[in-house]
Amino acid sequence: MKSGKILVAQGGGPTAVINQSLVGVALEARRFGEVRRVYGARHGVRGIVDEDFVDLTQETSHNLEQVANTPASALGSTRDKPDLKYCQEIFAVLRAHEIEHFFYIGGNDSADTVRIVSEEAAKAGYPLRSIHIPKTIDNDLVGNDHTPGFPSAARFVAQAFAGANLDNAALPGVYLAVVMGRHAGFLTAASALGKKFPDDGPHLIYLPERVFVLEKFLADVKATYERHGRCVIAVSEGIHDEGGAPIAAKLAKDLEHDAHGNVQLSGNGALADLLCEEIKARLKIKRVRGDTFGYLQRSFIGCVSDVDQREAREVGEKAVQYAMWGQRDGSVSIKRTGFYSVEYELAALASVAGRTRTMEDEFIAASGTDVTDAFRLYLRPLLGSGMPDAFRLRTNPVDKVLRRG
Repeated sequence: MKSGKILVAQGGGPTAVINQSLVGVALEARRFGEVRRVYGARHGVRGIVDEDFVDLTQETSHNLEQVANTPASALGSTRDKPDLKYCQEIFAVLRAHEIEHFFYIGGNDSADTVRIVSEEAAKAGYPLRSIHIPKTIDNDLVGNDHTPGFPSAARFVAQAFAGANLDNAALPGVYLAVVMGRHAGFLTAASALGKKFPDDGPHLIYLPERVFVLEKFLADVKATYERHGRCVIAVSEGIHDEGGAPIAAKLAKDLEHDAHGNVQLSGNGALADLLCEEIKARLKIKRVRGDTFGYLQRSFIGCVSDVDQREAREVGEKAVQYAMWGQRDGSVSIKRTGFYSVEYELAALASVAGRTRTMEDEFIAASGTDVTDAFRLYLRPLLGSGMPDAFRLRTNPVDKVLRRG
């Protein structure tokens, strides 16, 4: 006899729209008569192995809709990266609770977890349908035109740089901000969408898809500063040298490492501070300011793309439909059609799991410090409606009286 139980969990970094996917699963599942219970695991896969579940079936539709419009992970998340033994524990819990459908919302590591759990269920002959639901602000899932969470974070980055540019124009100097993105520069590149006039910043954009050379960077800043009397710079946290070593690690004497042994690039202002110090010391520019957007860009409550919200809901809904009507496990993927519309497909888990997409060459300008019009056309529809605009006073000078000549 079928149990009618499904389980959904959220993993990795929170986003502004990940709860849309969660609610998409919960509400769509209720439409199917064979579903008796919708469980949510608290704090991702860690909650699964700890059997820390909540019954989402008892949530009202109204409250679920309120949660859907709230950023960050309502169930809580985890940075655990399960290996085979960990996934076998996950499967053991799913089997014990008679879970028939498993949905995991997350990035490429989450897809890999779903893949391993799916394989363990198949080896055991257990009828489990496992579906990965895409999510990441880095936009680095292969097989997707874009990934839910990225458009809203990109909207924040574009607006933040538009504001920083206005500030820098009023009080000229050098302004540098570091944006998330260890391997993929999509989010940093979004800063270009904050430009309106030709001399607007960011004037320079540095992405992990290109080798970062400190001397070239300083020469670029010097030339831009001399041309405009100011310089606004967007830098990806993942910029690296020709050997692949993070620039933050080269410039800093001591940096933290995360649970996977990687240099801790997010959550500290080291890279921005170090680059600003280089500019001050080497170029002798007095007014140099640096910021690190850090976690602000992930779940900023006042800056959400309506396109992102809609699509994040739909990937959750499609996941349930694929699980209920399909005959295979997989990862929901977004495909662009026309100028801007999307359709959804179910990709093989192995084609997404553990793989990283980086920015395509067609999106990066030949200079390596800007994006192309192709990228602007790609990103603009994703930012959604109601993007704010900036204007300038027209220059109507008044003749001098005391300082003529």
